Amino acid sequence: MIKPHGSETLNPLFVYDQKKHHDLQKEAEGLPSLVISSSAAGNAVMLGGGYFNPLTGYMNVADSMSVAEKMHTTGGLFWPVPILSTTHDVSGIRGAKRIALRDPNVEGNPVLAIQDVQAIEEFTQDQMNFIAEKVFGTLEIGHIGVQTFMEAGRYVVSGPIQVLNFSYFQQDFPDTFRTAIEIRNEIKERGWNKVVAFQTRNPMHRAHEELCKIAKDTVNADGVLIHMLLGKLKAGDIPAPVRDASIRKMVELYFPPNTVMITGYGFDMLYAGPREAVLHAVFRQNAGCTHFIIGRDHAGVGDYYGAFDAQTIFDTQVPKDALQIEIFRADHTAYSKKLNKVVMMRDVPDHTKDDFILLSGTKVREMLSAGKDLPPEFSRPEVAKILMAYYQDLDK
Repeated sequence: MIKPHGSETLNPLFVYDQKKHHDLQKEAEGLPSLVISSSAAGNAVMLGGGYFNPLTGYMNVADSMSVAEKMHTTGGLFWPVPILSTTHDVSGIRGAKRIALRDPNVEGNPVLAIQDVQAIEEFTQDQMNFIAEKVFGTLEIGHIGVQTFMEAGRYVVSGPIQVLNFSYFQQDFPDTFRTAIEIRNEIKERGWNKVVAFQTRNPMHRAHEELCKIAKDTVNADGVLIHMLLGKLKAGDIPAPVRDASIRKMVELYFPPNTVMITGYGFDMLYAGPREAVLHAVFRQNAGCTHFIIGRDHAGVGDYYGAFDAQTIFDTQVPKDALQIEIFRADHTAYSKKLNKVVMMRDVPDHTKDDFILLSGTKVREMLSAGKDLPPEFSRPEVAKILMAYYQDLDK
């Protein structure tokens, strides 16, 4: 099986030993505590599950600046985005060597992790601007990722963590949330060697379905990991339970048995375009995948990134030996009226725009809200039915 990033074996930070886990929970009751941001909580969940291997905790200012500038920590580890816990107020933990990190997304703010505090530093505005510019490619506060980063606070609390739970993800998505180590174990159990990962924060229509099949066939993979984001999204995005249901229905009806794993991970979307695409590749390698699909405007938002920036970053900024996972570069995929099948647009240079069935996200929402069926060439009817029920319920 493909090696994890940066180490021979995967080292998840979740404390699996029952006695140690119990002792840490008890210790946490007497520690100074900090309610962390939602993004920091997502980082803890990803660290706990082994997705951010080989990191041992949150980065300090020096590592954050180094990663932002050249995608390497000060120690030389390749990493595409700073993994931070920032906050507005450190008065309750100042001087503490060990603290309890509390979950902002669960009622009562239960302890999510225990952190050994190596440093409490403060970003200057110039440093924050530098990181935002490098990671998101813009300083515009209208970019949801920039806004979230800027509003999370300037105090940087760095140091290793021990993770005690996976926030709300295990409870809310028991059939879907999986850690990187659980995915690796299942890949092994299924006897798969080559695995193609597909990232999604949206429901999957015919184009996405066929893209997974095209990628699987092209690289001769044993299976596809459909890996959906289960954390916070921007307003207007379809919630995870609806996406989960629609994807499961599609796989059940339209993929051969034992060719797809449907899983999800607990993380808030960054909308960092190319840099986030590289992060997505890193943690799919940690989950045991050999190939990763990157299409048009991967992890983008608005018009901040070029259509294929998330692909070209692997040629221009990612060193050749930095990752073992291979990138499957996809073009926009759509149904061809000429060929009566879904194709990648680059593969049919003789087509014009009118030869494809193309619907904007706005048009799809309008049709579903009005109870109008989507064209079967665009969306499987069983999937459209689930989405229609959601949009019509919204309008009540």
